[in-house]
Amino acid sequence: MLILGIESSCDETAAAVVSDGSKALSNVIASQIAIHEQYGGVVPEIASRKHMEAILPVIERALDDAGVSIRDIEGIAATRGPGLVGSLLVGLSAAKAMACAARLPFAGVNHIEGHIAAIFLADKKPSFPFVALVVSGGHTHIYRAGGVGDFQILGQTRDDAAGEAFDKAARMLNLGYPGGVVIDRLAKSGNPAAVRFPRAMKGSVDFSFSGLKTSLLNHVKGRGEAVSPEEMPDLVASYQEAIVDALVEKTLMAAKDASIPRVVVCGGVASNSRLRERFFAEGKVAGIEIFIPQPVFCTDNAAMIAVVGDHLLRTGRHDSLDLNAVSRWPLN
Repeated sequence: MLILGIESSCDETAAAVVSDGSKALSNVIASQIAIHEQYGGVVPEIASRKHMEAILPVIERALDDAGVSIRDIEGIAATRGPGLVGSLLVGLSAAKAMACAARLPFAGVNHIEGHIAAIFLADKKPSFPFVALVVSGGHTHIYRAGGVGDFQILGQTRDDAAGEAFDKAARMLNLGYPGGVVIDRLAKSGNPAAVRFPRAMKGSVDFSFSGLKTSLLNHVKGRGEAVSPEEMPDLVASYQEAIVDALVEKTLMAAKDASIPRVVVCGGVASNSRLRERFFAEGKVAGIEIFIPQPVFCTDNAAMIAVVGDHLLRTGRHDSLDLNAVSRWPLN
């Protein structure tokens, strides 16, 4: 089965063709980073306008890269939510229009379920059940995944998401946007033990990053002078280590508590090199098998949406063409 996936939940316009829910024949992503960088974050109105400009060329490129036409496609899947409604409506409307015109079945997909399903595009795939950490700019949740569409929250952030903590720190330190990418790069040459930052909610599988952000602010203000370029790698490496410590420790704790020896780490922050390194190393020590998608499938993409769409359409779960976008859509 060939599925065309479409994703436009935030600031990336994406389309992909996936075969049998496991092989990406194409994966096209049009980024808006250069546009939103000057604002230090995504501006929803600008994002939706740029999606309108990019959506059709991106879909056409995805079909061309896969070497297929719309006549070869057997179903269409698009992100319904959660996300920015203005952005979601662009991809969802394009998907519904194509499904109507080509008389193809259509499915609206949960963006977070898509992130988890991205692991099924990898060569090494987990079996159910597994524990999934979804970690991005808007989400930091630990789920028990009992099967496709079967999710239970084990832990979640009580304030900022991990990606949000990265972005806010980068803005505070005038490092640029997107913050997580900049901090990951700088931290490679820094000492993660140079500055001791707090680790909140020890012993719990819930997260809190607002205190960490405040601690960074107090550290910078307490200096009485700007952080020098020579000191910056140590500072951001220490800050990053506090976030990584919490993510790794609490996720492995949740897996042990649930007696599940398999963990999937997904979402945009899962492309962070230090997080990947720590999970693989500490998972091995704990006897827990770690699964992380390739970085290109960690950030927002349409291939992950097509994977979920493949399952939905195979099991006869079609959506009508009056399906609307939703800004909030809890996975459980």
